[in-house]
Amino acid sequence: MDAEIRNAQGEKLDYAYHSAQGDCPFTVIIGHGVTANMNRPFVEALAKGLAMAGIPTLRFSFSGNGDSEGRFEDSCVSKEVEDLGAVIDAVKAKGRRVAYVGHSMGGAVGVKRAAADDRIELLVSLAGMVHTAKFAEVEFSEETPGSGFMWGKEDCPLSQAFVDDMNQIGSVLGLGAQIKVPWLLVHGTVDDVVPIAESREIFAQAQDPKELFEIENCDHVFDAETDPESLPVMVRKVTEWLLPKTMI
Repeated sequence: MDAEIRNAQGEKLDYAYHSAQGDCPFTVIIGHGVTANMNRPFVEALAKGLAMAGIPTLRFSFSGNGDSEGRFEDSCVSKEVEDLGAVIDAVKAKGRRVAYVGHSMGGAVGVKRAAADDRIELLVSLAGMVHTAKFAEVEFSEETPGSGFMWGKEDCPLSQAFVDDMNQIGSVLGLGAQIKVPWLLVHGTVDDVVPIAESREIFAQAQDPKELFEIENCDHVFDAETDPESLPVMVRKVTEWLLPKTMI
């Protein structure tokens, strides 16, 4: 895939496309979490694993993140929902069906998009954020919007726009029942960024078909230093879950 992708603001979104052999009609889109980008090791590992299994995959950076155009200060769930829509537009323009995998805040983005956009036919949440206002309060309440930084990262300033959006959304828990497509939720039991309880909560609200897969001793980013098996377990689970559903 070589199309240029721009969001509603005209900002170019950086992406990497992993082609696959075979005739799979789906493209899996992978979206990352807050302060991250498409080059997180586990994102790249998952994209490569899916492609090797025969599922074409596109990983991208939301606007203001990585090499995508835009200001990081403007990055928030609501804008990223629009970004995802632009990526879906580009994938659908190629005649492809869409599955979406979202990590952390990208998981909340996926829930909001899938609840309103039936072009997403399969949904996967990796350590998906549910309670957005709570997240902003717990993680960044000691920082001042406009002068503070997210987790001390000077290239990730905390903006009032981000805080306001997180508070306005509050939680995506109520959208769980509106997801009408097959949904896989994957979460590590020792995640200290987005507690596994959030996946359990929204899973209870979700309609069938649904599955919650918990990985013991796994942290928020499937880090090999925390548990060497967590990353391959995640990649294998997502791949095995998607394979029979994307080969239709």
